[in-house]
Amino acid sequence: MDFATLFGFAVGLVMIASAIVFGGGTAWFLHWPSLMIMMGGTISALMIHFPARQLRNALAVARNCFVTSLPDTASLIERFRQYAQTSRRGGLRALEKSVDEESDPFMRLGLELISSECEPAELNAAFGRERRALDQRHLAGRRLFEVLGSAAPAWGMVGTLIGLVQMLRNLEDPRQIGSGLALALLTTLYGAMFSNLICIPLAGKLESRHAEEEAVRDVMVEGFSGLLEAHSAAAIEGRLKAWVPPADRQESSVPRAKAS
Repeated sequence: MDFATLFGFAVGLVMIASAIVFGGGTAWFLHWPSLMIMMGGTISALMIHFPARQLRNALAVARNCFVTSLPDTASLIERFRQYAQTSRRGGLRALEKSVDEESDPFMRLGLELISSECEPAELNAAFGRERRALDQRHLAGRRLFEVLGSAAPAWGMVGTLIGLVQMLRNLEDPRQIGSGLALALLTTLYGAMFSNLICIPLAGKLESRHAEEEAVRDVMVEGFSGLLEAHSAAAIEGRLKAWVPPADRQESSVPRAKAS
């Protein structure tokens, strides 16, 4: 669970709620017609923009904002060092035993390929296909929140125009002016809050997640290339440490197991 995302939401909501409460109370800021216009219009825009299957896939990608499952670079370096030692003792086919133990699909694919002693071109082509598919899935997830972030303020403005029309049509009845103004102002407020507190930040979070996963995949590709080229464990570890910041390389160095 990514607590930074949840903490950010909590801080934003607390700040908004505090401003509302200290400004005179919450009753003035709860208007169901305004909320229905903004949310209903935003959801309709989302469903029109995306096909149903793509929408389901994008929602599945969106969970990356809250759940992180990427291995850290230090653990990857240790795993590839162990794989290099195994392949040195028993050859690349000895890595077949590690395929079923691997939960990450990208790592499992790499182990299957190199344990079958594939050619480097075949390895790079397979990883290239996986990377392109990953890019497309992540782009769909980001686009979902980008569409929400642009549609919510626009539908807030639609609600504002509806409220202004209602208000101007009932100027002779002062009792109708208040509800018209509430509809006019609160839909814009709801749209701005939904866009800037949820949609735009989550789109940025998914972009950051994509960059993190791309870096992890780069480490994996380099590690498997080193295994296929029959590099030693020390040589592979040295290559993979290029993805560790220089200031952290001493701290991130993994302890070597004692030789039996």
